[in-house]
Amino acid sequence: MILVTGVTGAVGREVARLLAAAGPVRALARRPERVPVTERAVDVVQGDYDDRDSLDRALRGVRAAFLVTNSPTEPHDARFATAAREAGVRHLVKLSMAAVAEPDADDLLVRVQRRNEQAIRESGPAWTLLRARTFMSNTLRWAGTIRSEGVVRALYGTSPVACVDPRDIAEVAVRVLTEPGHEGKAYSLSGPEGISAAEQTAQLSEVLGRPLRFEELTREQARAELLRRHPEPVAEAFLRSAERQRAGAKAHVLPTVPALTGRAARPFRAWARDHADAFA
Repeated sequence: MILVTGVTGAVGREVARLLAAAGPVRALARRPERVPVTERAVDVVQGDYDDRDSLDRALRGVRAAFLVTNSPTEPHDARFATAAREAGVRHLVKLSMAAVAEPDADDLLVRVQRRNEQAIRESGPAWTLLRARTFMSNTLRWAGTIRSEGVVRALYGTSPVACVDPRDIAEVAVRVLTEPGHEGKAYSLSGPEGISAAEQTAQLSEVLGRPLRFEELTREQARAELLRRHPEPVAEAFLRSAERQRAGAKAHVLPTVPALTGRAARPFRAWARDHADAFA
């Protein structure tokens, strides 16, 4: 049995869906009613990283697990890894971030993920790390202003990032979970091109068949917007990450997705076409 966490997110739900095509899979969710995966082979169980009893129940009989965490303060990776080791899980596959491997990256979220990776590596079971660049699905945060105003607003809109389709991350994860030879490895994943927010806006405009306008945010405007959604330390981490993007640190295209899947990574235009309804 394989356990998938993060199934309400863009990557976890796709991992569960792909695994379900080959047989039964278990999905851990704090709120099972919010899980969008409908395949009958997916057994959704209620659980929380802060509830050891629920982790023990979810991990019973599991041989491998896909781990997604997002808390900047709680040691959820360490808690899950301890429970997994004691349950006899043999392989942990962790979704991490590409910046972990980049020496010039040192914001709060990067430091947290470095500690999380260390907890996984030291936990006992075999491990594989998937270090993903920015998700293409992050552009869904523009959907509201696209629908209401025909506008995309972002910071440093001409700086490119080699963003990656969550479906490509999921396909890599499934291969790593089901094929031998990936233990003890860390894979950094990107999309096939560096693309800026302004260029993404233009491509969304073409896909939707309606004019869209890009508006550059000032740093203070971006900070105010982030503070409406995140605590100040997390907002500052995102701003520091944006400065690295402005400097070109996120534009590098990596060959990992084609090497592991045998096909080209999906471009942003393909992701936008397949998710056009979200912006319509």
